[in-house]
Amino acid sequence: MDEKAAPVPTQAEVKAYIQQMEQKAQETFWGALGLRLEELDANEVTVSLQAEQRHLNLIGIVHGGVLSSMLDNAMGVLVMAARPHQNSVTTNLNVHFVAPLKVGRLIVTARILHKSNTILTVYGEVRDESGVLGTMGTGSFRILAS
Repeated sequence: MDEKAAPVPTQAEVKAYIQQMEQKAQETFWGALGLRLEELDANEVTVSLQAEQRHLNLIGIVHGGVLSSMLDNAMGVLVMAARPHQNSVTTNLNVHFVAPLKVGRLIVTARILHKSNTILTVYGEVRDESGVLGTMGTGSFRILAS
């Protein structure tokens, strides 16, 4: 069975779409976490979070759920930029916690590793402001039928 290649959006289309989605996202879990979109193109995204006391677990480090959510959200935004106007869902998220992260600015970067017509695989890292790698992971995202 031959699959048609997905159309490649222009940079202006991607930017307009992402701005619209970021405004909508402020009312969702993205906004509740306090995520901010810093940079985005069709291949890489940078998202930040000012980690506060509310983001910590009982031993005083950023909760693993917050870090996993940062990765999932950043990777999801990148998938939206690569496939604007196509809905997608996370089908798999693998997360590795390699160093504790504390209160302060956290930065997640993500890039596309592989894409087909229906699945995109993305790699991401969460680092603190000094560049210490705290969390890394991969995600698979399915493009839903229209």
